[in-house]
Amino acid sequence: MSTVAPFEEHTDRYDGWFEDHEHAYRSELAALDRLVPATGHGVEIGVGTGRFAAPLGIQVGLDPSRKMLERARERGIDVVQGVAEALPFANGTFDTALLVTTICFVDDVAQTFSEAARILDPDGALVIGFIDANSPVGRIYREKQEQNPFYRDATFVTTAELVEALRTAGFGDLTFVQTIYEWPGEIDEPEPVESGYGEGSFVGIEATL
Repeated sequence: MSTVAPFEEHTDRYDGWFEDHEHAYRSELAALDRLVPATGHGVEIGVGTGRFAAPLGIQVGLDPSRKMLERARERGIDVVQGVAEALPFANGTFDTALLVTTICFVDDVAQTFSEAARILDPDGALVIGFIDANSPVGRIYREKQEQNPFYRDATFVTTAELVEALRTAGFGDLTFVQTIYEWPGEIDEPEPVESGYGEGSFVGIEATL
């Protein structure tokens, strides 16, 4: 999570996306709400401005960007500056670890999952939300990523790649949900949330140890 500059320089643009694409945002929230436990102590890794942590009841947020953390704090999140590959938390601290549209920005996916496993309670869950690289939206993002200050240095991944990395990190049971079937800017009402993956561009995975 070393590419901090765009998030420091374009914080308003980042946060404004959620208002400009409200129905897409609400669809993603609904998908993740199916996977994030309603109780327990949670952390969002790559919390950004807290757009997901706050409504999903996640109490703690970690991010390398100071300006992002300031926004997350305003949304009631307890914030910590840091990176996904070296989490500043003790073993077994959390019941839930959440990563939303963050996995494409980490420097080391395997180390990120290893660290997530370390800070989770043995009965805890890792929940990931991301745009699949092979999905319609993912392909457009990749084609246009040089034009986007946030995605310019991103590495988009497929669901299959994440499944393999999760298995390697010791995660066993996996549950999948999906949504976003149109280009986000063209969605005029919340999209349905379905089980599985392969059709929706936004995929949610709940992984347990």
